[in-house]
Amino acid sequence: MRTVGKITMIVAVAAGLASCSSPAKDAPTAAASSPTPAATATVADLPACTADDITVTGAPGSKPTISVPDTCSPPKQLLSKDLVVGTGPEVTTGVTMQTHYDLVTWSDKQELDSSWSRGEPFPLENVGNAQVIDGWNEGLIGMKEGGRRLLVVPADKGYGQGGNGIRPGETLVFVVDAVKVTS
Repeated sequence: MRTVGKITMIVAVAAGLASCSSPAKDAPTAAASSPTPAATATVADLPACTADDITVTGAPGSKPTISVPDTCSPPKQLLSKDLVVGTGPEVTTGVTMQTHYDLVTWSDKQELDSSWSRGEPFPLENVGNAQVIDGWNEGLIGMKEGGRRLLVVPADKGYGQGGNGIRPGETLVFVVDAVKVTS
């Protein structure tokens, strides 16, 4: 809220300076060339988010709602957090599993993909070496059938320079349900 107030004040001051300017309107002023630190702050200046900073609502077996905060920057490492610990077989390297997932992109905080929206689970064979992003191969190990896990996947473990509708350098936020785990 304080940032919005500072930005509003900067806009008001700039508007006042513009109305009092001389015929050389294009000449920069000291105020225009020296923005305040709040005006130049970027997401990179914020502390890195943790898994606890991301809000997920909805019960396992139903489509979740994922809320990505504005108060911290995307983490640079893979984050994995069990939201619900399953009671069935554990996901180990080489197993097959059926998953439901929801994907939100960090930069625009919009849902990009969801198996729930398609109405069918996503099959995943040979977990750990599956034909999916590294964030899934690494982040799903240890999950148990019936569980729900939050994965925050940095670009180097996701799509890196982009692809599959993902922007270059994008951090991905998944909520994954382990529907069925088999050897």
